Amino acid sequence: MGSNRSHGTLLMHHMEAVSAAAGLPFPFSEERNLTANGTDAEPGGGGGGAAAAAAGSCVQIRIPQELFLTLGLISLVENILVVLAICKNRNLHSPMYYFICCLAVSDMLVSVSNVVETVFMLLNDNGLLDVHPAMLRHLDNVIDVMICSSVVSSLSFLCTIAADRYITIFYALRYHSIMTTQRAVAIMALVWLASVASSTLFIVYHTDNAVIVCLVAFFCVALVFTAALYLHMFILAYLHSRRIVAFHKSRRQATSMKGAITLTILLGVFVLCWGPFFLHLILILTCPTRPFCNCFFRNFNLFLILIICNSLIDPLIYAYRSQELRKTLKELVLCSWYFGV
Repeated sequence: MGSNRSHGTLLMHHMEAVSAAAGLPFPFSEERNLTANGTDAEPGGGGGGAAAAAAGSCVQIRIPQELFLTLGLISLVENILVVLAICKNRNLHSPMYYFICCLAVSDMLVSVSNVVETVFMLLNDNGLLDVHPAMLRHLDNVIDVMICSSVVSSLSFLCTIAADRYITIFYALRYHSIMTTQRAVAIMALVWLASVASSTLFIVYHTDNAVIVCLVAFFCVALVFTAALYLHMFILAYLHSRRIVAFHKSRRQATSMKGAITLTILLGVFVLCWGPFFLHLILILTCPTRPFCNCFFRNFNLFLILIICNSLIDPLIYAYRSQELRKTLKELVLCSWYFGV
């Protein structure tokens, strides 16, 4: 029963309100009502028999809430370790690692909101929690703000890290004068302020299509910006390796190519994890009543799992590749294990 509930509040209320205002069936409302009321209602509310038949022919992947809870807890522990390691090791007190730390905090927002929501859903499904609907709505809004803030801040810090690496490669001699600690702190404060403010506005104006349009536009701009920087860096690494191969068949060639491939992996993982969710938002605007789109909508939980997986993978590809950070993480884990024993 619990696995049938549509998990995650990320923009679900916003899209439901937009669909209702336009007289369109919202693809998740019926799934949530099924769990709450135990009745097999017709999908949507204006889709008719054709919509119901199309919905019945869709392949819908059911994901147990326990999986959400497990992945959320693992992601939370991973990102907490990254934050603690960066705070503990003075060698990691640099703008690059400050941005990585902020990215970890962004991922923690996804993990915390996912864990809190899943716990409430499990308690409610098992009859162990009786909460007033108004309180649930307030909790829902808080979770929405947290996840929207995570979306905006994650994209922003992804762009910031790409820009930081770009400056490191192309302006190596001037890096420390360009990216000072004061500027890094100002950038972090600006990103968090903008993320929280924009997320609050998204909640307040959730009935407006502009909410989804802004998020999709921001995703596309961030993707193009990051891809352009990574592509330029990849080309530089390739040309550099061709240049030095005639003089040294060496580690520098391998290192350059490894760095370029790493950047490509970072971008690929990001698109893989977040792409389906943003495609979902685009389809909500362009074809909310078509059978194919409705089938796509019904696997929203799968897209949320991918987002949580991104929070799991981020510490590995952004932080764990650093030998200094790996060393500090090992010390933290061994220390906690020793005192636990």
